[in-house]
Amino acid sequence: MMKKKYKTLRLILGDQLNLQHSWFSEEAPETLHVLMEVKTETDYVWHHIQKACAFFAAMENFAETLNNTAFETLYIRLDDAENKQNFSDNLAELIRKYEIEEFHYQLPDEYRLDQELNHFCSTLQIPYRSFDTEHFYTSRTELGDFFFGKKELLMESFYRAMRLKHHLLLDDTDDPQGGKWNFDIENRKKLPKNHKPNPPLLFANDVRKQFERIKASEIVTIGNINPEYLPWPINRDQSLKLLHYFCENCLPLFGTFQDAMHTHEWSVYHSRLSFSMNTKLISPVEVVNTAINHWRKNKKSIALNQIEGFVRQILGWREYMRGIYWMKMPAFENLNHFDHQRKLPQFYWTGETNMNCLKHSIAQSLEFSYAHHIQRLMITGNFALLAGIDPDEVDFWYLGIYIDAIQWVEITNTRGMSQYADGGIIGSKPYTATANYIHKMSNYCDSCKYDRSDKTGEHSCPFNSLYWDFHDRHRELLQHNHRLSMVYRIWDKMNPELKSSVLSRANYCLNNLEKL
Repeated sequence: MMKKKYKTLRLILGDQLNLQHSWFSEEAPETLHVLMEVKTETDYVWHHIQKACAFFAAMENFAETLNNTAFETLYIRLDDAENKQNFSDNLAELIRKYEIEEFHYQLPDEYRLDQELNHFCSTLQIPYRSFDTEHFYTSRTELGDFFFGKKELLMESFYRAMRLKHHLLLDDTDDPQGGKWNFDIENRKKLPKNHKPNPPLLFANDVRKQFERIKASEIVTIGNINPEYLPWPINRDQSLKLLHYFCENCLPLFGTFQDAMHTHEWSVYHSRLSFSMNTKLISPVEVVNTAINHWRKNKKSIALNQIEGFVRQILGWREYMRGIYWMKMPAFENLNHFDHQRKLPQFYWTGETNMNCLKHSIAQSLEFSYAHHIQRLMITGNFALLAGIDPDEVDFWYLGIYIDAIQWVEITNTRGMSQYADGGIIGSKPYTATANYIHKMSNYCDSCKYDRSDKTGEHSCPFNSLYWDFHDRHRELLQHNHRLSMVYRIWDKMNPELKSSVLSRANYCLNNLEKL
């Protein structure tokens, strides 16, 4: 039998599962598409086992769908004998084996893969072309162009410009619906006592084959899984079901309780669509348009703050973070504004700590590969910042544990927003808080060993003393930040004996992180 020849080889990365891409709008004869599981992608961090299984299952499903629709597709599995375990070597072998005449790829969203493919293409003796992923509202450079020549980056101004450009939630005169651009002040409610959110929509995907491949290849993973019942969507149909479920069952209260945390609720009213969007199974445009259309038909039951908060997360924050990433990489991943050097406490990998907020947020992350933005920012991120954890350690943890974590969105949120390691590129001040905020937004403090009202005692909440210690030790860097002027006025007026006791308690906590 003669070996089949192809003229064109197209690479599809694991986060490029976009059936709406123009590649698939017309027949592609003599073209081979390839997706591959490689150890360079499984090993750069310790991924959550659900994340690894979900990516592989979604990739396999996508490859099968392409093959069933006449787009010839090769799927290289982790345990295939000829798998060279990296993109470049596998691609080189396929080009040789099938006598490929031209190589095509979609622009990666991660800087490291962009660099790898640029280098690979520079070695080719055949023509090559790169294509846009046709997924985002903005191009790689659009945010940089928008802020060119301006003194500061401000997400709100970018968000408003995007609303105008795409004519979203505007009236006939291009003013914002409801007379305001941002309803965030209405979206900070704690779950009322005995309030029970609608249950999350979960799937029952059998990923035993992917799970066994990962285990047999001795890939280091974290977290828990029942491989017979992976709850995350792994194809476009499931992703659309999750979108419509969100609109019907979660959107009516999404904004109001988007910051709320509770020991018995892990998803509250969140959409949990980030994995589907970040793998491009569905697009931000269709997510936003579907949600807005549902709101328009149900204005009596869905207030404006609910839909505006949702749109802002996607059209505003998601696009903004991607733009920052491409503006500031590769320098961004090495920024360490406070020169923090401590190791990440072991309880981030186990959830075994007496601090109830951290115990629940981390245990939830290990159980579901998911935590919402306030758990990430104001619990796990807040503690890491106050404790002076090395941003490299924090990045490694966040990039691995969450199912939606891909570097372009993870590192800007972690090293920038959460850890202020960028010195204020993304956030106008460090996002720090005492137990008072945690109690305001959750029930975590109710059954905690530590006293949320105490700053100095043996059982005082560590967040309280660490908060003041953080601002005291970094005063030189932060005291001129106008948003922190009140913090330093309160600190300066504090009784000297109390200040000494607070710093003493913080010192104990910092020297005994593993025991907290």
